[in-house]
Amino acid sequence: MRHMVPRMSGTPDLEFLALQQALLGRYSLEREIGRGGMGIVYLAHEVRLDRPVALKLLPPEYASQPPLRERFLREARTAAKLSQPNIVPIYSVDEVDGFVFFVMMYVEGETLGQRVRARGPLPASEAIRILREVAWALAYAHGQGVVHRDVKPDNILIEAGSGRALVTDFGIAQVGDGAGLTATGEVLGTAEYMSPEQARGEAVDKRSDLYSLGVLGHYMLSGQLPFQGTTVAATLAKHITQEAPPLAGVAPGLPRQLTQAVDRCLAKDPAGRFADGEQLADALSRALEVRQEVPFAIRMFTEQNQKSSTAIVTISLGAVWLTIFDFAGGIIGLDFAGIAFMTVLTVAVAATPPLILTHTARRLLRSGYGYDDLIRALRGDIELRRDDLASQHGRPAWIDRWARKLTYGGAALFMGWVGLIPFVPDTILDLIVLAIVLPGSVALIGAGLVGGLRHQIRSTVPGEHWFKFWKSRVGRWLFKLAGVRLDRVEAGGAAHRPTETAIGMAADRLYEDLPKDVRNSFKELPDVVGRLERDAEMMRARIKELDRVLSSIESDEAMGWSGTAAAAPGVSDKRASLTAEVQAARGAAEKRLSEAVAALETIRLELLRLHAGAGSVESMTADLKSALELSEDIGRVLEGGREVEKLLGAIDDPSKGAS
Repeated sequence: MRHMVPRMSGTPDLEFLALQQALLGRYSLEREIGRGGMGIVYLAHEVRLDRPVALKLLPPEYASQPPLRERFLREARTAAKLSQPNIVPIYSVDEVDGFVFFVMMYVEGETLGQRVRARGPLPASEAIRILREVAWALAYAHGQGVVHRDVKPDNILIEAGSGRALVTDFGIAQVGDGAGLTATGEVLGTAEYMSPEQARGEAVDKRSDLYSLGVLGHYMLSGQLPFQGTTVAATLAKHITQEAPPLAGVAPGLPRQLTQAVDRCLAKDPAGRFADGEQLADALSRALEVRQEVPFAIRMFTEQNQKSSTAIVTISLGAVWLTIFDFAGGIIGLDFAGIAFMTVLTVAVAATPPLILTHTARRLLRSGYGYDDLIRALRGDIELRRDDLASQHGRPAWIDRWARKLTYGGAALFMGWVGLIPFVPDTILDLIVLAIVLPGSVALIGAGLVGGLRHQIRSTVPGEHWFKFWKSRVGRWLFKLAGVRLDRVEAGGAAHRPTETAIGMAADRLYEDLPKDVRNSFKELPDVVGRLERDAEMMRARIKELDRVLSSIESDEAMGWSGTAAAAPGVSDKRASLTAEVQAARGAAEKRLSEAVAALETIRLELLRLHAGAGSVESMTADLKSALELSEDIGRVLEGGREVEKLLGAIDDPSKGAS
């Protein structure tokens, strides 16, 4: 039932006038705002409370038919007992002079169907919020034993201003026993949004509404219905016999958690869907995971990186054009002075990026943050931003890849030519300038401009390219260089540091403060500490990945492993075996994480004993040896994890699972 449509034109009909006459002193009718198969909705004002309301009238020709009259009143009674923020509340049910009607909250705004038709597919964040609010509303209704049976965009109202989603029109809802089952033999609802069991006229429960909500989500995010036939019967047949197309295939770039949730709702077998609306809402909430705030100092560091990029590109392009113009104009020759000038220019251009980057790194170190703080903050921010970026702009297009290749290629041509100048005869110098230098420069500058402009649209701060750079050996070396002769400062508001990092940093400080001859007795300590930190970090990532795998197995079992696939010999056994193996791998990862942190703590404590004069080099050497053995064990755990992934991939195809 659509509540928000343009103001009707023309004069009121006799029915409108008769209804207004019957409601004098109670409600003042303004206009008709919606009309459906079972009712006419008017915008009215309640006189006593002076508030706008929506008044739904059962047309008089239907009011005289007991079955239709009872169905209309059942909707009113059903909705009236539901009190939830995302369900349109019913204020009263009444009958006056033969008019049967009920009064409900007037929602100023538009229906979800109107919004999608006007704007096209909605952004992921908006769609998740709407789906989650509708899931909450349905979960509440289901808890009251009410199955809506007609969840569709035109029955979802979007309130202006707040954007709140409200479910309306419980016209064909059924109230059952504790299980909330409807009677069999009835095919009521909207064909495009019916669950397979509803299309077959079978008994339905709350999971049928979740299927309809999955269809709604698919439509809201892609602008397309998963099933649509030329006739109602053809559409229903597709719901019954065909698998829904994966949402990620028709709407690429959406967050993975979101596409998986919608696809799971569309499972043919009700057992494969979410158990209830609350479970679906929880899954959608995970797709809206709140970002961890990047510390201010690190955020400023990444912004400075962006400025550094601009400075480096400007200097490089300036050097390119200076060289081209000077050679083209004959200002620079191949004599000693010309070659010296080119050498100095090349060294200056090559030295500029390290100098700028070292300066920015030193400023970060002065604020009290270290290399590990930077890498962790950048990685966490990028992981949480990647899905949003893909959702907003899609995956990198071919123009981005070619712009990058041309930029690198043009830079290589220019630098190669500079290096070959002393060996190029004067007779072919002009030819090389025309054939190599000019095309290379055009490629470098043009592609750089194209790539830079598109990067500004696509990229986030901090940028993934800077994360890769600082994580590389060169980035780590520049950070060490930036810290030379710089006193250690603790960050006033330090980024969150996992236990292993905090212990590792303390161990590094204790080691540096030891006498040089003692440090020389176990020079490998910093490397061992760093290795244990990385091992612990990998174990944490491994645990997180195994949790995702377990969730994926559960989702796969729930979604597609019914019918022929489920009947394939051995599929169920392999799934159960894989689940047990993944759980065992997770337990092993947790154990190794605990051992890695304990090994770091042991090293730190031994360092403290050395400072107190109670430790020994031999004891420290033994601790380091044990730590290295543990690190090798962790490597084997990671290798075992890769075997689990192979097993998972081997049964993703039902045909493989059956073999």
